[in-house]
Amino acid sequence: MDNILVVDDERNIRTLCSRVLAGDQIEVHGVGTGKEGLQTADEVSPDLVLLDLRLPDMDGIDVLRALKGRHPETAVIIITGFGQIQSAVEAMKAGATDYLEKPFEHLDKLKLAVSRALEEVRARREIQRLHRLQEKEYRVDQLIGESEGTRRLRELIGKLARSEAATILIHGESGTGKELVARGLHYESSRRDSPFMEVNCAAITETLFESELFGHEKGAFTDAKAAKKGLMELADRGTLFLDEVSEMSLNSQAKFLRVLQERVLRRVGGTRDIKVDLRIIAATNRSLEMRVKEGLFREDLYYRLNVIPIHIPPLRERRDDIMPLARHFVTDANTRFHKSIKGFTPDAERLMVGYQWPGNVRELRNLIERLVILGSSEHIEPQHLPVQFATQVRQAVLPESSTDEPRTLAEVERAYIAQIMQRVESNKSKAAKILGISRQTLRKKLMEE
Repeated sequence: MDNILVVDDERNIRTLCSRVLAGDQIEVHGVGTGKEGLQTADEVSPDLVLLDLRLPDMDGIDVLRALKGRHPETAVIIITGFGQIQSAVEAMKAGATDYLEKPFEHLDKLKLAVSRALEEVRARREIQRLHRLQEKEYRVDQLIGESEGTRRLRELIGKLARSEAATILIHGESGTGKELVARGLHYESSRRDSPFMEVNCAAITETLFESELFGHEKGAFTDAKAAKKGLMELADRGTLFLDEVSEMSLNSQAKFLRVLQERVLRRVGGTRDIKVDLRIIAATNRSLEMRVKEGLFREDLYYRLNVIPIHIPPLRERRDDIMPLARHFVTDANTRFHKSIKGFTPDAERLMVGYQWPGNVRELRNLIERLVILGSSEHIEPQHLPVQFATQVRQAVLPESSTDEPRTLAEVERAYIAQIMQRVESNKSKAAKILGISRQTLRKKLMEE
């Protein structure tokens, strides 16, 4: 239910507002003085205040400032008498949402102003709710994994987020979580309350690049019927994330370079320079150095972007992360799809850890989601996994010429353990870490051979 507070010393105004606005979803409170208005606002936390500028005990502007200080999310519509427009303008500068002249000759105008103000309050609160959810979701401690590489990555994100680093380049294979890292850098920083704007450079055409990033003025081209802010202007005081930056055209690269250097842009068709304060994070799954050598990426732009590089290792190089991530995705999928999968059998875990994961974390998440949706058992077992899991593990540990006969899972496991033990020169602690099992379990398996 929405709460409206009417602060006006005229009883008939308070009665009229209550009669016209009150309903099943709106409760209206009315008081006659500024002191009562502030006290009632503290008690009921109104969504909207209708505030008369002329009150018997306080100046309306002072009441407005006090209201906005105590309840910054509350919308305020100023009620003015005829000839008080200058005071209404001052009130708008002090934070009022709108103003209405009294007496209210047209009640529809009152209803419309109130409706608009309440919609704005609801929209702002929904944005804040989503922002808080994102901030919680993308905190650096939500970067799941127990490998040394992931621990170092969490530390690096924390340091960079708190720093004044203005340009960061993230590189890693497709599906490794580059956007997650970019959002972590934003939501861990002092810019967290400002926008995080994202653009996929592979999906934006060269002809639209300037308009999308820099914005345009009215009449700049045929369809420019009104002025429009670009993503960089919208991201002011926040973060701009350029995904797949390697796919930006050479012409677009030249236009972007000046903005990157000076943090100053000019809208298409505009004559005014607009200064922006933002952190630019670029991401790529391709080697920018190779793109430079191929003549497809400007060398000067590469060096401007590569001020602070972050490398995200592929999942196959972070095998200690596979099962923690898998269990996290199972829990998440159970919640979303109302299932109760308890986890994985030991044999299924061994196949999961032994798989190469060419699609990285994205492939793992998608697989878990599918297994949970289709699963009817309490645990995920080897037969539930795609056939390539057992095949790939077998190919990894057994030479093609070693045998033409099918091997059992136990034989594949023994061969794999032997290969790992040979690689680490029989160091059981290192072998157990690579295999994703405890040292005691490894000793038991070696005794069974």
